[in-house]
Amino acid sequence: MKTSLKNQYAKTNQILIFLVSFVFGYNLYQAIVHPDKSHLILSIILLAITLFMCREYGYKQTKDK
Repeated sequence: MKTSLKNQYAKTNQILIFLVSFVFGYNLYQAIVHPDKSHLILSIILLAITLFMCREYGYKQTKDK
């Protein structure tokens, strides 16, 4: 039985986007409420890595045969 995935990284990218959004939102909240406890720079770096990963392995359409 052969299964065909249109994009094998789609679910992984969705999970990654969810986790990064959660971490960034929490750190943004910390930057507003408790500026000394926030790690906003690390969250922005994590966002940049996620953007690169989604563009590299992201939502590309594969041609069906």
